[in-house]
Amino acid sequence: MPSPRRRKPDPVPAVHPVPEYAVEGQTAEWYGEMKSALQVPWMGVVTMAFAHYPTFFAELWRGLGPLVVSRPFVEECQALQVMVEDKVASLAPPPVTARLAEMGYGAREMDQIRAVNAVFSHGNHAYALIATIARLLLQEGEMSGGGEAEPYDGRHVPDVDVPFVLIEAHHADAPTRSTYEDIKLILGLPFVNTDYRAFARWPSYWRAAWSDLREVAGNLPHEALCHAYHDQLVQAAETGLPNPGGLDGKALRDAAEADAGVEEVLEVVRLFQWLLPGLCVNVAYLKSQLEDA
Repeated sequence: MPSPRRRKPDPVPAVHPVPEYAVEGQTAEWYGEMKSALQVPWMGVVTMAFAHYPTFFAELWRGLGPLVVSRPFVEECQALQVMVEDKVASLAPPPVTARLAEMGYGAREMDQIRAVNAVFSHGNHAYALIATIARLLLQEGEMSGGGEAEPYDGRHVPDVDVPFVLIEAHHADAPTRSTYEDIKLILGLPFVNTDYRAFARWPSYWRAAWSDLREVAGNLPHEALCHAYHDQLVQAAETGLPNPGGLDGKALRDAAEADAGVEEVLEVVRLFQWLLPGLCVNVAYLKSQLEDA
């Protein structure tokens, strides 16, 4: 089976994320386990969309649980972060701190924005790997890594303390809602990712940052970096990571078939596996903008 190529589904499939407030029982336990294991304060839209297919989600998380707490998985996430943050300079992100100061932002406020960015800069890579593993297995590939995996001891989450507030469209003022519509238009997505809804807690910052980011999103250098990130994900899923939970392509396909059919689930997985490299590049771009000039 050839390695998965980066490809956006056309048409974009309908996604049905199952939000945290709407789950109970076993699914709520899985959500709590996943956030604890990944050391993140939010369930990604990707995994909430996967939870719409409960048999598929159960089998995926059963196999992922022992992997995501392993040293190889954490170190691969860290390597992805280093790579994308090193290479994002090629997109020449314009500094934003001086503009924020002119608007009246103080050092404390800018540090809070940096702290929110640090949370996503840490956590997004785990979700990107999860989507890549799911796509590989649904497309009849397999993970070739062995079954042994050294646990990662301790915390790898950034040492930041900032309220995690998401500005939903129905909370937002008209200019922010307009920005959300522009994000969906430019990125070609039917929803606004969690990251952008968190940055919109500071509406004037987010409008300034997005106005820069939209100018490069999807251009050739941006796409080249997305493809490089995608390729590193695929290499890790195929050969770089162990498989202590015994994830198996047939078992995952059977689980998807029990819910809605392999093709429907695969198209949703493809969508997230396509968009997450772009999201990780974009968050790295935004992080670079916040570095002091």
